[in-house]
Amino acid sequence: MSVRHALATLALAPVLLLQGRHVRRTVALLPEPAGLREGACGSGPLLRLLVAGDSAAAGVGARTQEDALSGRLVAGLKDSFHVKWKLHAFTGATTADLLGHLEALPAEDFDVVVTSLGVNDVTGRRSLADWRCQQKQLIALLVDRFHARHILLSGLPPMHRFPALPQPLRWYIGSRAQDFDRELASLAHCHARCEFVKLGYAMMDTETMAADGFHPGPAIYDLWAAEVVRRIVACAPQIISEQNP
Repeated sequence: MSVRHALATLALAPVLLLQGRHVRRTVALLPEPAGLREGACGSGPLLRLLVAGDSAAAGVGARTQEDALSGRLVAGLKDSFHVKWKLHAFTGATTADLLGHLEALPAEDFDVVVTSLGVNDVTGRRSLADWRCQQKQLIALLVDRFHARHILLSGLPPMHRFPALPQPLRWYIGSRAQDFDRELASLAHCHARCEFVKLGYAMMDTETMAADGFHPGPAIYDLWAAEVVRRIVACAPQIISEQNP
């Protein structure tokens, strides 16, 4: 924790505690959307895709999985690739939770992995050093066990814009999220197989977010997926060539 946040924690602790309890009581708990969590479609070169992470990766805030991150990714890729895809994501997942989940799965090959993690690490008051260590462990697992050729690490959303969070809690959590975001970008920069995808959308408001004011709505999932698809298409020739060296 930075000096800034240590001082803020001491000064604002009573207010932050009360506001945190209020948010947990009042924010609606939205379900993960119904729909397929694996499949195959499209034509062209084979592209094996894994989407993994927290409730945003699981599509909370969308009506169906087709409207969520995985569905929009597949829709954007299927005209160029034969996409074989899986979704391993669940509400409340921290990086440590996802590590445990993936470690229990059988080994499998994926060309591209898209992750969404960090919000629950921030709200769970995970230290920045511990989080970086766990993210490094996750990258190693994806490369060693799942033979990931390219890993797209989605940044944290701009939590300082979340309508569900009152001030000063919004500033406090949002500032921590920005610290985690910078750490993730730095980590991606240091790893040849990783790429950082920033999610600093200015359109985080009541019109574009889910009804809980905490999760993406379909418009944000569309933007997120479009950027990830663009990155995948750009690196696809190298990925495909590595399948058959």
